[in-house]
Amino acid sequence: MRTKIILADDHKIIREGLRSLLEKQTDMEVIAEAHDGLTTVSLVQKLHPDLVIMDIGMPEMNGIDATRKITKDFREVQVIALSMHSDRRFVIQMLKAGAAGYLLKDSAFEELVAAIHTVMQGQHYLSKKITDVVVQDYLQNLPKNESTVFTILSSREREVLQLIAEGKNTKQIASVLNVSIKTIETHRQQVMEKLNIHSIAELTKYAIREGLTSLES
Repeated sequence: MRTKIILADDHKIIREGLRSLLEKQTDMEVIAEAHDGLTTVSLVQKLHPDLVIMDIGMPEMNGIDATRKITKDFREVQVIALSMHSDRRFVIQMLKAGAAGYLLKDSAFEELVAAIHTVMQGQHYLSKKITDVVVQDYLQNLPKNESTVFTILSSREREVLQLIAEGKNTKQIASVLNVSIKTIETHRQQVMEKLNIHSIAELTKYAIREGLTSLES
């Protein structure tokens, strides 16, 4: 079955170039073109495409607002942004609006084809430069004081917790870490107090949840 595509870009030459290339794909069909966001939304309502390839900077309604309306009102329709903008503001807002993919206009056509296939399989696709933008945004917006096992416990306490969760007793842990049994008992008490967890079973659950160990360990 062919993927039915609407091309949304205010530059006719870009739409024509994309149409020419996409129609050479045996599993893709361009069913309409739009030069602004309002027309794009109207065409989606009328034609029910599988996918919209969406520019951001368009007249009357920009691509971000058009994407937000399409993904809200027509949830079965996927949107891939194809833009000249790599600025994080555009990328993040487009993804928040519901776009399943984001590529830059200087990408190779083969990458657009790969993105279409990926998105139509229910996954997201970001070109490498865009992935870097998203990762940087994520890192910048991490809570500064987020409580995790890596912020609450010292490295030695994490080692002790991991070994407890892996089923080792106090003597075995002392042997692995080459310290006294009394030292391990002190660390275990500190771990329990810091986490407010007072059973081995709950400590084990916590260690698994925080990624220190797994059930397969």
